[in-house]
Amino acid sequence: MTEKAEGYLIGIDVGTGSARAGVFTATGRMVGTDKCAIAIHREGGVIVEQSGEDIWQAVVRAVRGAVADAGVAPEQVRGIGVDATCSLVVLGADREPLPVGDPSHPERNVIVWMDHRAVDQAERINTIGHRVLDYVGGRISPEMETPKLLWLKENRPDVYARAWQFMDLTDFLTWRATGDLSRSICTVTCKWTYMAHERSWDRSYFEAIGLADLADDGFQRIGKTVVDPGATLGTGLTEDAADALGLRSGTAVAAGLIDAHAGGIGSVGARDGGGAEANLAYVFGTSSCTMTTTREPVFVPGVWGPYFSAMIPGMWLNEGGQSAAGAAIDHLIEFHPIYAEAHAEASRDNQSLPAWLAQRAEMKLAGDRNVARLAGGLYVVPEFLGNRAPYADPHTRAVIAGLGMERDLDSLLALYIAGLCGIGYGLRQILHAQAEKGAKVDRVVLSGGAGKSDLVRQLLADAAGVELSIPAAEEPVLLGSAILGSMAAGIHEDIETAMGEMSAFAKVFRPQVGDVRALHEKRYQVFKKFQSAARQAAKLQELD
Repeated sequence: MTEKAEGYLIGIDVGTGSARAGVFTATGRMVGTDKCAIAIHREGGVIVEQSGEDIWQAVVRAVRGAVADAGVAPEQVRGIGVDATCSLVVLGADREPLPVGDPSHPERNVIVWMDHRAVDQAERINTIGHRVLDYVGGRISPEMETPKLLWLKENRPDVYARAWQFMDLTDFLTWRATGDLSRSICTVTCKWTYMAHERSWDRSYFEAIGLADLADDGFQRIGKTVVDPGATLGTGLTEDAADALGLRSGTAVAAGLIDAHAGGIGSVGARDGGGAEANLAYVFGTSSCTMTTTREPVFVPGVWGPYFSAMIPGMWLNEGGQSAAGAAIDHLIEFHPIYAEAHAEASRDNQSLPAWLAQRAEMKLAGDRNVARLAGGLYVVPEFLGNRAPYADPHTRAVIAGLGMERDLDSLLALYIAGLCGIGYGLRQILHAQAEKGAKVDRVVLSGGAGKSDLVRQLLADAAGVELSIPAAEEPVLLGSAILGSMAAGIHEDIETAMGEMSAFAKVFRPQVGDVRALHEKRYQVFKKFQSAARQAAKLQELD
């Protein structure tokens, strides 16, 4: 059967700053893509909000652009998959947006995943010691939804009381597309404390933390019906959604995934790759996320999970990573005195500044494979938003050590490379923590926009001390969502089969030995000392 006869699939990925769409064949080949920016409101360093309607309209424009780019007819699209950030969407009884912050901006009804307004609520929940916390690495994060819901109840009680639905962004988008209120087991298990291995919510947890009202109505407001990723929702696209997207009503729509998990689906099950258990998915974007698949539950303190069926139905998932990764690098280099000048030069070359710096680093190395030498005496612990894993400490902050008064490009390069080393050492800590508990992997599979340079890839492999593979797909996150669409459309029987038929590996980066390994070992030991000092300082600040 030809690709055209099998039809096409659309993968939709909603990140922090943009919505993207890709049109794929049933063999995983992308034939068209487009993206649209999403507005974001930041306030006070911890408040981050968006508009659900703005996000939906960005999805509409991205899908229309991708279909036009692919040159396919609406009737050729057989299935749609969606992924998004794990942000909280609040809707009123008339389906209208309710303000999660400033009441004068009701359109801002989304608390973005990286918003840390609920740190105090998370800390209070963590003192309870409920069994639900065993399945989030022992400590709940302020990035998760129940602390945010508690913040709303305590700080915006009128909004909380008026809310008809509290939804993860992925589920909001599939509801907009189909009218089906079913939640993905991925979203509610990973971010809402749903006990997927029991197929139920734990009422006692909600009673213990002060959200008993959510249980009193049978969890109607946060998800009464929970389905596996890839399950067909409703009767497909509604007429209104189809008209907006420029597609046919009834087109199959799949229950979705969190964006990082879609990257996992689009990468870890590649053919001839040893299967999902052998590969850790590492999505390196604004934040970083690590996803490890096991047959049996593995409990790792400070690493979220184990989550049942949250990525691959029937298997367990451990999730780590950092709240700021690509964003940490961006933030770091903005501190440098020649940032504006370097940014202008990168813009003239039509590149992001990190990509431009990676290119300059390659030129400076002139074939030298020991990239970390460019960092010189600079050390960076890039935990600007705390440590997500393996310490689950939202209070700790970044360390930049070894700064002088240099104002040249070499010093900017050193800062950039030192930051990347810090990202790699954070990955190394997660790998080590998981391996100690029995979740060892053969390789890391890298995806995400912040890791597209071969220099960055090799540096991460060296710093983490692990083999690193690159998916053949240019956009593995979009591919992951398209794989879900293939299941909803009945093209593939299950996710594992679809992963094997639609994805493959392209490049491999192995950790270097000799002087390279020796330098990273020395730098890693220093990194850990600075990291420990930062955590001690944060504790002193808490006491004050």
